[in-house]
Amino acid sequence: MSFPDRIQGVFFNPGPTMADVAQKPKPIAAILILILVLTAVFSYISAPYASKDSLQAMKDNVKIQERLGKERYEAMIASMENPNPTSIILRAAVFSPAMVGLILAFQALLLLMLGRMFSSEGAYLPVLSVLLYAGLIDKLLGGLVRSVLVLLRKSVFQTSTGLALLLPSADFSSTPYILLSQIDFFQIWMFAVLGYGLSAVFKIPLKKGMILSYTLWVLKAAVNIALAFVGKSFMG
Repeated sequence: MSFPDRIQGVFFNPGPTMADVAQKPKPIAAILILILVLTAVFSYISAPYASKDSLQAMKDNVKIQERLGKERYEAMIASMENPNPTSIILRAAVFSPAMVGLILAFQALLLLMLGRMFSSEGAYLPVLSVLLYAGLIDKLLGGLVRSVLVLLRKSVFQTSTGLALLLPSADFSSTPYILLSQIDFFQIWMFAVLGYGLSAVFKIPLKKGMILSYTLWVLKAAVNIALAFVGKSFMG
């Protein structure tokens, strides 16, 4: 199966496509580069709105000012009001893709470890490959939809492709918004497709592949929720 056929198959024919990826994970560079490029592009599109959201959250925040001290706080606000264009490009083109790459590498390792509960088959490279291909659903289609929503709403923090859409007027730092935003439609779709891939990699029934895949989703959501609450406590 060719690379374009695999990309199309992830969306329209996931079972055979992920089985082919699991059987022939190489070359992996093309899909990895595509994922990282998509991350950089969508990060750059959303960067101005993310900066504006951060500035609004930080500005006139008495608790943060008390923690940082007046001088450091004012310097931080000044830098946020006049962001360096080079730093924006570097964050979008280098930092964001690097972080995504590291997270995906760790997730593949975690999936391999969890997979050992069901099977002695499978190896790291096939697991990483099926994870990357499944990730196209979130990074390509999901990223495109989120970017359009960000441009329409002119906000990153208040943009969601999950159940948080049911709370359009809720603050992004509210507990219901934090919880519902983790039930993201593209993430649910992505992990369903990943289940096909894990079933093929570990040579286990599809049901167990889905259990393994959605276990990672639950762990990922738990980490995101914990980080959101830490950020909420920091913001006061």
